[in-house]
Amino acid sequence: MIDPRLQTLRVLAETGTVTATAESLHLTPSTVSQQLRRLSAELNVRLLEPEGRRVRLTPAARTLIEHANVLHAQWERAAADLAAHRNNGPGELRITSVATALGALVVPAMDRLLSRHPGMTYYIGEDPEADRFRMLLTRERDIAVVIPAPGTPPSDDERFEQHLLLQEPQDLLVPRGHRFAGRAAVELHEAATEAWLRAGDPRDQYLLLTSACAAAGFSPRVTHNAVDWSATAALVAGGHGICLLPRLATFPQSYELVRVPLTGDVVPTRRLVGCVRRGAGGTPLIRDGLRALREAAVESGERTAVGAGGSAIRPEATGLEATCADATGRDALGPAPERLS
Repeated sequence: MIDPRLQTLRVLAETGTVTATAESLHLTPSTVSQQLRRLSAELNVRLLEPEGRRVRLTPAARTLIEHANVLHAQWERAAADLAAHRNNGPGELRITSVATALGALVVPAMDRLLSRHPGMTYYIGEDPEADRFRMLLTRERDIAVVIPAPGTPPSDDERFEQHLLLQEPQDLLVPRGHRFAGRAAVELHEAATEAWLRAGDPRDQYLLLTSACAAAGFSPRVTHNAVDWSATAALVAGGHGICLLPRLATFPQSYELVRVPLTGDVVPTRRLVGCVRRGAGGTPLIRDGLRALREAAVESGERTAVGAGGSAIRPEATGLEATCADATGRDALGPAPERLS
């Protein structure tokens, strides 16, 4: 077995504080401190240095973490290989997901899994306040469906595998009667004088709006904001602004709204990525979970594809056994979002 104190050090590197590490690992702060002091003494190197009310990892600690990441990835592979020799029933799978993907991808994927693995136990959660990558690291979840954004681990992070599920264009959501409502498609720069809503999760959706508008040559005049898509729809229907709407997002049909595809040189697009601990992708139930998510992504793309100049959702086409080198979606949040039409 791998020394559990190495995992404590890895989580500390992620959280930055002893208290947060203790909360993530369900330990007491004194236990965390004691583990790391003993590890430091046994290795005869200093691992932590005080920095105000926090602690800072020493270069020796950073070196040790690099080795610990390799060890844990190999341990995940070993566990995956050993799973084929066990007969412990269908097992358990825990998935955390951003809201728009939960209904469109995760629930259909779980339906597939339950038909293939009757009797399996499972958990599905949005976990909106949690760091989903941290939940993978601490083994609270097995798969995380995320939208990569600045500050999230890069695709080559030694701790995680990131599998691109689909590329999701954004549409304009406007009220019926708006000047764009009768158009087959519009170019983003045509909306430069509009009042905009800061809609959806500010950690990714708002960044996508500002970067796309900058690429189109303007800064959006943001008037109001809402996180929930139903609340956003009410604001748009009331004439308080327009917004970008992910292709997977839905809104109440009671509102008189029109979804207008974007076309031209700037079509803001976000990526949905299935993430697991590095090495865990070979575990049978996790592997099947990723495959089911991919199948749900393909079906979702077929259901939500639009014509008349709009961009269709494009499911990622390569095999799940490979980590996607471009899964971070940095171009979708950078100065020139990728055009998919």
